[in-house]
Amino acid sequence: MPQTLRTNWMMNVTKTLYLLLVCVLVAGCSSKAVYDNVQRNNRQECVSVPPPQYDECIQRSSKSYEEYERDRSEVLKSEP
Repeated sequence: MPQTLRTNWMMNVTKTLYLLLVCVLVAGCSSKAVYDNVQRNNRQECVSVPPPQYDECIQRSSKSYEEYERDRSEVLKSEP
């Protein structure tokens, strides 16, 4: 293989690996960001529920992402 083709091929492989790494890192950050935004929107919706249900609504939408992940992993472990 000529030197220029080999160099181009290696550059393409390197770019692809960097892109994959960025995608993996962004996916991890995105999950938490999406969860936080959904929880924030849920808390805003709690304003529209009747007063007796307000506290329960706020409590449901106040679980941290870390708590959510911990609960989720426990459920996944217990499934057959």
